[in-house]
Amino acid sequence: MVDGGGNGPNGPKGDRRPYPEGVPDYGKQPAMRVYVPLTLPALAEVHRSGELGPAPLRAYAVTPALREWLGSDDIEELEYAALGRAALASLQLLAEDPAAARRRVVLAVDVADRSVTPEPASDEASLGRVAVAGDVRLTAAGAVHADADDAGPDVSAAAAAVPAAAGGDAKAQDTVDAAEDHELLWYGVQEIPNLIGG
Repeated sequence: MVDGGGNGPNGPKGDRRPYPEGVPDYGKQPAMRVYVPLTLPALAEVHRSGELGPAPLRAYAVTPALREWLGSDDIEELEYAALGRAALASLQLLAEDPAAARRRVVLAVDVADRSVTPEPASDEASLGRVAVAGDVRLTAAGAVHADADDAGPDVSAAAAAVPAAAGGDAKAQDTVDAAEDHELLWYGVQEIPNLIGG
């Protein structure tokens, strides 16, 4: 996905980082970036409440299983893969919410390492899936990744095809995969009001 800052999904390289300002210190443990799949209405609710939830929060991150599957130690590549899986999960959320605008949305958040538990992967798409324990505040977010408006038709078709693709329909899977041709754009957290139209 496109990073408007030119540094990949995380900004500067690295999947471990000191706590950014505003993030609970959790005992000053190292932070881990996780990618939370959302829709625009869900992002609006996060913006209103100031927190994500309820716990445990489902997200995607660089896990040992994802590293092994990719066979890479390149953190940019690994973070890109985690972001891509979160984007697919956002598409699935769109399939469940026909009223939501047809744009995939992923919120990048820094949380305490010890709050993150990798979940068993049932398939390739679930590699990197994690559960995040405890409260996660919007102040812990580093960026939003979302589709441009012109991705709407393809994302809409992909969301509609999700159920058939899950049932093994190859043509529907091709439609789902076509959404990946659209790179997610990078937005600063301060741009959320513009994204949600508020």
